[in-house]
Amino acid sequence: MQFGIFSVGDITPDPTTGRTPTEGERIAAMTQIALKAEEVGLDVFATGEHHNPPFVPSSPTTHLAYIAAKTDKLRLSTATTLITTNDPVKIAEDYAFLQHLSGGRNDLMMGRGNTGPVYPWFGKDIRKGLPMAVENYHLLRRLWREKVVDWQGEFRTPLQGFTSTPAPLDGVPPFVWHGSIRTPEIAEQAAFYGDGFFHNNIFWNLEHTQQMVALYRQRFEHYGHGSADQAIVGLGGQAFMAETEAEAKRRFRPYFDVAPVYGHGPSLEQFTRATPLTVGTPEQVIERTLSFADYAGDYQRQLFLMDHAGLPLETVLEQVEILGTEVVPTLRAEFERRRPAHVPSDPPTHESLRAEGADSKHLKVINAEAKEEEKV
Repeated sequence: MQFGIFSVGDITPDPTTGRTPTEGERIAAMTQIALKAEEVGLDVFATGEHHNPPFVPSSPTTHLAYIAAKTDKLRLSTATTLITTNDPVKIAEDYAFLQHLSGGRNDLMMGRGNTGPVYPWFGKDIRKGLPMAVENYHLLRRLWREKVVDWQGEFRTPLQGFTSTPAPLDGVPPFVWHGSIRTPEIAEQAAFYGDGFFHNNIFWNLEHTQQMVALYRQRFEHYGHGSADQAIVGLGGQAFMAETEAEAKRRFRPYFDVAPVYGHGPSLEQFTRATPLTVGTPEQVIERTLSFADYAGDYQRQLFLMDHAGLPLETVLEQVEILGTEVVPTLRAEFERRRPAHVPSDPPTHESLRAEGADSKHLKVINAEAKEEEKV
C-alpha cells in the first residue's frame, strides 16, 4: 500500500505570528516537505494545481520534475490535474515528458477543480465542465496510445495526423486516478477505463465517502476489470499529532479556526467527529485511519494533507517525521495483514504496467505461434 503527502499549496498567514510566507518561500517549503517525505520512508508526494490566490502551484510538472531530480524513490503525483481548463494535448506532452525525467515515477489525478472563475480565464464554459472532462480525457488516452491521432470533438480544434511528443516512456502511459468528491459521473468514468478512483474525503462524512467508493467499485466490476473489491481506490486524510490529544488540539486549534476552507465554521471537535480529520496522538491517527477500510473497503493509496492553514514549515516537517516513523509502519503492516490475497496491495506503477504489457505481448506471440502450428 502506498502512503504519502498531498499539498494544495495555500499561502495563508500564520495566525499565531501574523506572518505570511512569500510565494517563493511557499514553493521552497513544498519542496522540502517532499524531500522529507522520501527521507522518512513515505511513498508519494502529490501537488495540487491552482491558478488563483491564495494558492501557488500553477505548474505541477515543473515542480515535480524539480523534486524528481532531488529524489530517488519518491513517486510524484498530482492532487488535481485540471482536465477541463488544460488542453489534453499539453497534458499528454507534459506528463510523458515528466515520465522520461523521473524514470517513470509519476502518475496523475484528473479533476475539474472547484474554482469557478478559472474556467473563463482559460476560455472555457464552467456549465460544460462535466462533458468537457469526459471528452478531454478520452482524447488524452488516445494521444498516449496511438502514434497518429485524427480527432474532432466539441471542445477543441480538430487534430489531423497529430503525434504527441515525447511518446510515453517505454510505450506505457502514466497511471491515472480520477479525483472526485461528489460527482457520480467521474466515478463512472474511472470505472469505465479501469483507472483509479481517489476520494478526497477530508471534508465529508463516512457515509458519503462509502457511497461514492461503492458506486465506483460496482461499475469497475460491471465493466469487466475485476471484482468490486479489486478496484483501485485512494483516499485522502488529515491529521495533526502530539504526545497527548490535549496538546495536539491546543497547538492545532488556532490554525483550524482560520483555515481558508473550513475556518470560521464548525468547531474543531464538531469537524473531527464528522470527517476523517484526526487531531490527537499517533495511536489515534492509526486507529482512525485503519477504520477507513471498514467503510471504503481495502484500498491502495492513502494521502494526508498536513501543510495547510498557515502551519509553519518546521511544524509540518515534524508532523511528516511522526507520520513516516511512528504511524505509517503500523498502518502498512495492519492494512496488509487484513487484505485478502486476491486484492491488489498497490496501485499500478510504471514498472508493473510495463511488465503487464510485456506479458501481454508475449501471450500474443504464443497465441500466434499456436495458430500457425494448428495450420501445419
